[in-house]
Amino acid sequence: MPSITRDQVHVPADVPADARQTYVDNYLKATQNTGRLMLYACDQKVEHLNDDFYGEGIDPSDAEPEHLFRIGSQGICGVLAGQRGLVAHYAADYPDINYLVKMNSKTHLVKTSAKDPAKHQDDPYSPQLYDIQTVLDLRDNGVNVVGVGYTIYLGSEYESQMMMEAGQLIADAHSVGLVVVLWIYPRGRAVADEKDAHLIAGAAGAACCLGSDFVKVNPPKGDEAASSAEKLKEAAAAAGRTGLVCAGGSTVDAQTFLTQLWEQIHVGGAKGNATGRNIHQRSLDEAVRLTKAISAITLGDWSVADALAVFNGEKEFSL
Repeated sequence: MPSITRDQVHVPADVPADARQTYVDNYLKATQNTGRLMLYACDQKVEHLNDDFYGEGIDPSDAEPEHLFRIGSQGICGVLAGQRGLVAHYAADYPDINYLVKMNSKTHLVKTSAKDPAKHQDDPYSPQLYDIQTVLDLRDNGVNVVGVGYTIYLGSEYESQMMMEAGQLIADAHSVGLVVVLWIYPRGRAVADEKDAHLIAGAAGAACCLGSDFVKVNPPKGDEAASSAEKLKEAAAAAGRTGLVCAGGSTVDAQTFLTQLWEQIHVGGAKGNATGRNIHQRSLDEAVRLTKAISAITLGDWSVADALAVFNGEKEFSL
């Protein structure tokens, strides 16, 4: 199992001396002392409204928001990422979870795809919903907040506004010792291919320049010349000291998902994962087992076969 000590945590120079130990504490909590991030994404209740939580192929338990927190409490993850209000509603009942507060959000109702210009309504903009003080208020009230997150849509005509908000947020978060994860997705009329590996690498490099600790990107599209994981290498290199993690995408069977995750880390150079629908759309028992299987790979460095055995209940993984 990979592990890092306090002395091995790279503390950015914009973290002041009196916040350095807090930053180290939060980084080790978020990465479970491994330097890798297992991010359990629960922010889609705004992003995708109820489409990801109710309907065919989705376990009925996912219709209720508390399902997310039951999974986070009983499973194994680094951070549970969700909007401030969602965290505020449930965190007191689930105090042992490490929380990452998602600072901006938008719904998917306004169509932003460039694939069909006739249906394109506007380029995407996800506004910051609250300032860092509201997150500190949660922390002061006993919520185990270790970091914040923000989404940027590179290529949108509003990218400058989102980059400005993200840059200031990172400075504010680091000043009080919080870890920052950026979600960066190329999207808008200027973007012909959101899954282009070279463009995704550019997004990863932008996250590094903004000072983010981790960046969540969509995995690039593979082709006959190279697999998705092989193409991810460019982004992992471009990210530098910003840890690269890939979005989990829509729900697929466990073996396919775990294989993709292992390849992203061991072939592509990713520093973890960011998974939402693949986890919470399942029953509580199955979702908990999947968090443990994902963590077996991400945090424990286990093989796909061993992680699949964890998911199937044939092996146990614990930290």
